Amino acid sequence: MEVQGKIKVLGETKEFGSNGFRKREMVVTTEEQYPQHILIEFVQDKTNLLDSYSVGQNVKVGINLRGREWVSPQGETKYFNSLNGWRIENAEQNNAAGAPPVPPSDQFEPVQDLNDDDEDDLPF
Repeated sequence: MEVQGKIKVLGETKEFGSNGFRKREMVVTTEEQYPQHILIEFVQDKTNLLDSYSVGQNVKVGINLRGREWVSPQGETKYFNSLNGWRIENAEQNNAAGAPPVPPSDQFEPVQDLNDDDEDDLPF
């Protein structure tokens, strides 16, 4: 799955527990009629992927949807969802790179008038 939009929030990398679990969160705002603010988590070695990005950039983020179950000490079961990022790329570069180059109009040759009565040497 992918989410595309503009980076609204880019959090710092945080470490949890004695094992050194690392997590970094970002919020991407989609660009549609009703923009959505999507929280995406990057964990462990994927936190470094965000180092070269900044707030305001248009990005495309590859995500995985994760869900987990938690049972409270009182026996109540709750479910949680998260979006885990695993890839990020600059969406502006993709648009520019994916579009074919448009040569300036002065580089085109003028079109010949096909209605001329010139004789062809074609056999038909």
